Amino acid sequence: MDTLIATGRLAENTVRKAVGKKADILVVDIDIAAFITPKKLLKAFQEANFSKKIELILVPGLVAGDFSKVSEELGCKIRLGPKHAYDLGFVLPFAGKVEFSKTIPACELLADVRREMALKLVKEAEENAHPLLALREVKLGGGARMKVMGEIVGAAELDPGTLERRIEAFIARGADIIDLGASLNTEPGQVGRTVALAKARTGVPISVDTLDPVLIKEGIEAGADLVLSLNGTNMDSAGPTVAKAGASAVVIPDEGESLESLVRNIKAARRLGIEKIIADPVLDPIGHNITESIVRYREFHRDYPEIPVFFGVGNVTELMDVDTIGVNAALCGIGAEVGASILFTPEFSDKAQGSIEELKRASEMMQLAKTRESSPKDLGLDLLRIKEKRRRPDGFLPENAVKAKASKNWRLDPAGPIRIWIMPDRVRGNGGLIVAEHEKTSVAGESAREVMDTLLELELISRLDHAAYLGRELERAELALRFNRSYAQDDEF
Repeated sequence: MDTLIATGRLAENTVRKAVGKKADILVVDIDIAAFITPKKLLKAFQEANFSKKIELILVPGLVAGDFSKVSEELGCKIRLGPKHAYDLGFVLPFAGKVEFSKTIPACELLADVRREMALKLVKEAEENAHPLLALREVKLGGGARMKVMGEIVGAAELDPGTLERRIEAFIARGADIIDLGASLNTEPGQVGRTVALAKARTGVPISVDTLDPVLIKEGIEAGADLVLSLNGTNMDSAGPTVAKAGASAVVIPDEGESLESLVRNIKAARRLGIEKIIADPVLDPIGHNITESIVRYREFHRDYPEIPVFFGVGNVTELMDVDTIGVNAALCGIGAEVGASILFTPEFSDKAQGSIEELKRASEMMQLAKTRESSPKDLGLDLLRIKEKRRRPDGFLPENAVKAKASKNWRLDPAGPIRIWIMPDRVRGNGGLIVAEHEKTSVAGESAREVMDTLLELELISRLDHAAYLGRELERAELALRFNRSYAQDDEF
């Protein structure tokens, strides 16, 4: 498709470098490309007098205006290109393959298109997988995506309302399996009620997390799909109940975590008639022989490829004071290589919040990488939250720049003070509301811009310095919601 890129004088060199020979370039008589108007574009096009037929003109993604009349007069499509010139190299290969938009910048449109294409591939791979084992409709192993199991710690002691909210939140974040944790304080009767409530609340597989054979039996009788876990301490007492119910069981090694004891316990489970077995060679934390444990996983999967593998990611993330995003992604990649079918996380500590969503996305990325036989990059899906894949060009310091300094004067806005706080979305685990409280009224919104615009519209701000201060604070509040962090007005972010 013969494509023309319209730009201004200041961005000309950047555009030429990004485009190369992929398209023609039209420099409009204006400095800033974002200010191109339909009239200026038409004039520049007519003066350029192109000899070949142009089928598509891409104007900068930040341009405003209706180019439909110019499009009709020139006999070609006029669509929004990317917001930034350096993204043209990424956008142009899609010309003729994707219908660009009149209202959505091409960089945003293509991000959505690539994401949809990626998720479609993940879905197709899941549909075509031949699992080693299935929990209800959830496939484990056999080419299926690694499934995320979220543990609700101390679930049996939670009141029904709190448990329902936790289940809803875990599923909203991407959990494929819900694990109900029982503590040393759990009493007979509590596990049964908890499993029954969970099964009534959701259709995803339910796991009971305890070594107590009495509680395991209670959970199985209440309809639990999976037991976590069986080993030499409870195999003889709880194993027959699991076998009779046809439930699945995670089998772990005895104390010492040797591969030999894991294999021995799996054989014992099979002798009892347990057919649906998931093996957990146990992932050790960093500083406690994690390398040896990964080797153990590799050896087990090599010797028993027909058995799904349980990978306890939370054993590592909960015991590290490190942001979980990269750790979860790296462990998910290791899990994929050692045959993991289940990625386990409790999201117990504040620092580990978001792990379910991170593992779900990472598992999709590993599935795509496997399907495409590539590294997990340029997939259409990513876990980039802080760092950038492509850095925007840096600016320069003008010669007449004035050195900035903070004002020492502060005066109360006659319109009154405004207090800001946030209300996070506890279900999704990110996003929520920014609240700005004034003595006359309160304003709540999802973005700093809409809250600020409303405050101005209601005439609750009368000083420029107050408006500037509130803009800074509202933006910090929005970032806190986006990154699932706490926020306090005037505190460092």
